[in-house]
Amino acid sequence: MIVINIDVMLAKRKMNVSELADKVGFTMANVSLLKNGKIKALKISTLNKLCTVLDCQPGDLLEYVPGEDNEDE
Repeated sequence: MIVINIDVMLAKRKMNVSELADKVGFTMANVSLLKNGKIKALKISTLNKLCTVLDCQPGDLLEYVPGEDNEDE
């Protein structure tokens, strides 16, 4: 399973979810879905926006956790 660690980067950047939503141009609902891992796909353009705003690499946001695949949910 791929885990999106937005919380970690927000804490490191001392930024809150609403700030991120404003800077990236997403709704709070979409940022919440990302943050809570409730998405099934992530566009490269979305990842690019997140990395730009959070000043990080894709590997800072994405983590592979073996054995916890939940694609059927």
